[in-house]
Amino acid sequence: MSTKLAWIEEELQKLKEAGLYNRIRAIGSPQGAWLVVDGKSVLNFCSNNYLGLANHPALVQAAQKAAGDYGVGPAAVRTIAGTLELHLELERRLAAFKGVEAAITFQSGFTANLGTIPALVGKDDAIFSDELNHASIIDGSRLAGVSKIIRYAHCNPDDLARLLAENRAQYPKALVITDGVFSMDGDIAPLDKIYAVCQQHEALLMVDDAHGEGVLGKGGRGIVDHFGLHGKVDIEIGTLSKAFGVVGGVSAGSPLIVEWLRQRGRPFLFSSAMTAPDAAACLAALDILEASTDLVDRLWENTRYFKGEMKRLGFDIGQSVTPITPIMLGEAPLAQQFSRELFEAGVFAMAIGFPTVPRGKARIRVMISAAHARADLDRGLAAFEQVGRKLGVLS
Repeated sequence: MSTKLAWIEEELQKLKEAGLYNRIRAIGSPQGAWLVVDGKSVLNFCSNNYLGLANHPALVQAAQKAAGDYGVGPAAVRTIAGTLELHLELERRLAAFKGVEAAITFQSGFTANLGTIPALVGKDDAIFSDELNHASIIDGSRLAGVSKIIRYAHCNPDDLARLLAENRAQYPKALVITDGVFSMDGDIAPLDKIYAVCQQHEALLMVDDAHGEGVLGKGGRGIVDHFGLHGKVDIEIGTLSKAFGVVGGVSAGSPLIVEWLRQRGRPFLFSSAMTAPDAAACLAALDILEASTDLVDRLWENTRYFKGEMKRLGFDIGQSVTPITPIMLGEAPLAQQFSRELFEAGVFAMAIGFPTVPRGKARIRVMISAAHARADLDRGLAAFEQVGRKLGVLS
């Protein structure tokens, strides 16, 4: 190996010794309650497939038809020759679903953040960001090149108010950003209180609803609907890769902001458009969500049952109030060993450690889905109890 790359080998070895090396498993089946992982059939507790739509026949059929009608690749960015009628229909439908005036789609939720944040603030401005915001918000904030990024205490509107009072007058524009549902802990931002603080200090408010869509609000319309803040949040960021079961991102809210993003959202301007099959599958997902709340209701029924039983067994599941269920284990080596033991017992649930979560807060994160039957949940609970007792997590 070249000596100029020896440092990488050393750093990788350090990750392995610290129990932080990420061993990526290969999936050999469609997403669902069960998966084939590394050639083995296992219960799926890992995927963000909240409503079980990732392999839904209606979405598969819509994607297949769109591939026949439009082909598989967009062959251009949206502003040149990549905007399909499907994109415009999806944006209209997403805006209506979210209860806002306008929406613009991106290639992913990550790129939606990378495109939106730098378009709203610049070198003379400030961003006020929850200390546990997602990596895409952190990266989008860095790309914005603002004068200052100010982190406020997690889900603490009083701390946000203090920091805005101390700093707001120094900057022409202030942008407050929060996750709606925090993906590692499953807690919810107090968006109503954050909105009130933003109003008091004339700050723009942006919420990333990636884990709220399809989960919170009426029929899965998200955190803004959950708090009844329609027309008050300046911009919502979303992903179509979780509850919607496909891939893509969306920025929704003020029509003026959306029009500006069409002109200055760099991933929109400089990266190829969302594919036709993806857009068509997202439209099919909207059809299902708008027709019935059954899948969302089932998701929450499964969530209440699983979390209740995990508490009864004696596991620490943190402060989650959503289907995201962190099993708090502490140190990364224990979490990785726990994950391996679960896999041997037929349950796919990956360990999560630093830098995704702080040191000392490693966990197994279980993602509950409407696709899980009660027997699936019972199978998973039995495996967790077995491994927990074997490794001394349970007495």
